Amino acid sequence: MTAVRRRVVVRGRVQGVWFRASVAREAEARGVHGFARNQRDGSVLVELEGGPAEVDAVVAWCRIGPPRAEVTAVEVTDIATTGGRGFRSR
Repeated sequence: MTAVRRRVVVRGRVQGVWFRASVAREAEARGVHGFARNQRDGSVLVELEGGPAEVDAVVAWCRIGPPRAEVTAVEVTDIATTGGRGFRSR
């Protein structure tokens, strides 16, 4: 299986609504590695690495987010894989 890595910027009401912890749970459940962190502009930056179908499933989840989130935009960029392990919420 060839791994893919995607950078996802999620905008809207995504800070203070458990977005990072929820995306970490979604990623870990699918064996996807990476991290999520709040950005100064109010967005959440997520980097995901793993199998294409698993990463795409987490990206699709990011378009909705946890119950209290209000996602208004999602930007997805393919980036080079790093072979990282685990998922961190920064």
